[in-house]
Amino acid sequence: MSTLSLAVRDSSTMLRRNLLHARRYPSLTLNLLLTPIMLLLLFVYIFGDVMSAGIGDGGADRAEYIAYIVPGILMMTIGSTVIGAAVSVATDMNEGIIARFRTMAIHRGSVFIGHVVGSVLQVLASLVLVGAVGVAIGFRSTDATFIEWLAAFGLLALFALALTWIAVGMGMASPNAEAAGNMAMPLILLPLISSAFIPADTMPGWFRPIAEYQPFTPAIETLRGLLLGTEIGYNGWLAVAWCLGLAALGYYWSASQFNRDAK
Repeated sequence: MSTLSLAVRDSSTMLRRNLLHARRYPSLTLNLLLTPIMLLLLFVYIFGDVMSAGIGDGGADRAEYIAYIVPGILMMTIGSTVIGAAVSVATDMNEGIIARFRTMAIHRGSVFIGHVVGSVLQVLASLVLVGAVGVAIGFRSTDATFIEWLAAFGLLALFALALTWIAVGMGMASPNAEAAGNMAMPLILLPLISSAFIPADTMPGWFRPIAEYQPFTPAIETLRGLLLGTEIGYNGWLAVAWCLGLAALGYYWSASQFNRDAK
């Protein structure tokens, strides 16, 4: 078999292993998935009228706020779900299974590929569930064209890939699963201080740069523009640049940890 064929075969085996683990132990994924769903319901039904009056023209319009918040919640879903990848990698490292994989005649990159692809598939499934909740409570995207929907899906998948690589690096660098979960907490906290819930230009001047100069805000604004027709501006290029940069950083961080631990 060629090197490419071996890599595909071994990566497929590792992917099946990770998906079986996720199916047998779904509690972690479900717990992480509850966070964005609960926040969506909380902000819509408890704070919806107040928040919509604050970001609109002064009148309370819950439907308008649902349209505003759902893209941000979808991006938060990615950040919360990929924490499972960090915990899973740290567990494999702590239990010694990755050390055993190193002694076997398998493609070295397949260990990472299995975790990354498995995590991205879980993220996409989570996005479908959260999106279904959003539609159930009134979210509609009637103005988006097929190309815009396709671009929105591509952005979500690319953002999921980038954050998964970061999560894998966190898992490799953590001594145990608990530490990995704690290290990955910024992936949940950053959306809370982005434009997910209120526009960045309504924030206090000292706090506004924190919301603007981070990966979630341009990604949320781009997704919001694709689904709702709002202005995207330079946020699209910033979102793609953040995704590529984070993916490259996460990959090299993970590879350096893997190669260092192998010595």
